[in-house]
Amino acid sequence: MNIQEKILNTVQENNIRFIDLWFTDILGIVKSVTVPASKLESVIVHGSHFDGSSIDGFARVAESDMELHPDLNTFRILPWTDDKHPTARLICDVYTSQGEPFIGDPRRALINVLDEAKQMGYRFKTGMEMEFFILNDRTTTFDDASYFDMPPERTHYLWRELLLVMEALGVKLHSIHSEIAQGQHEFEFAYNDALKSADAILTAKVAIKTVSEQNHLLATFMPRPIANLPGSGMHTHQSLHHAETDVNLFSDPNHEYGLSEIAQHFLAGQLAHARAMTA
Repeated sequence: MNIQEKILNTVQENNIRFIDLWFTDILGIVKSVTVPASKLESVIVHGSHFDGSSIDGFARVAESDMELHPDLNTFRILPWTDDKHPTARLICDVYTSQGEPFIGDPRRALINVLDEAKQMGYRFKTGMEMEFFILNDRTTTFDDASYFDMPPERTHYLWRELLLVMEALGVKLHSIHSEIAQGQHEFEFAYNDALKSADAILTAKVAIKTVSEQNHLLATFMPRPIANLPGSGMHTHQSLHHAETDVNLFSDPNHEYGLSEIAQHFLAGQLAHARAMTA
């Protein structure tokens, strides 16, 4: 049984009624198209058409017809949907109406670079530390805990809910804890291949916002939502590994700072391109 057959069987067995097709614009904002589950097989084979002219960084009106093609490895049942509206999601790549990968699709850009690295004999791995605020409203924080403080039980309850949802969605985490600012939290993601890490971040942002909303709270990933409190960031640990042996190619125990020549070139490249990456 191939992966398409497994997904279609899972949809039938779990009485899934809807499929959410997720993708991001060039700014990393998550977009979604919902289709009836009865259309899933057609979407897998032919893609789902949408108008790209209104999406930031996508197409002009004259070339607006675009297609979403799901990555079947990203199929997950959304644990927050109820028995009346059972829904699954698929993360998609964006294609042009001519069937070509769209150059402005951030996920495709990452895939292209990972393919290039693979041809050079590398695997690129990342691990994120994602900071965010949970607010009662747009001006007051959910709790007063600070860095690694023991938060109140209502915060612990929310953390446990989030961890259960992440587990159901296949997002691997190390921990969650209070950050420096009041009402600020941090998820530490498990180290993984870069595409899986990127999909995990996309998934986590949707999950955190949804679970917070269901608890009558507001989650935000804004860099600095409250002027007099520290801002939120996302530390990204990075390394290149041997494509076949998975050996970490950044490590050199004989170097003063433990960095191999490849690691030093990698750092130099990021410094050289820092302005563009920040933009």
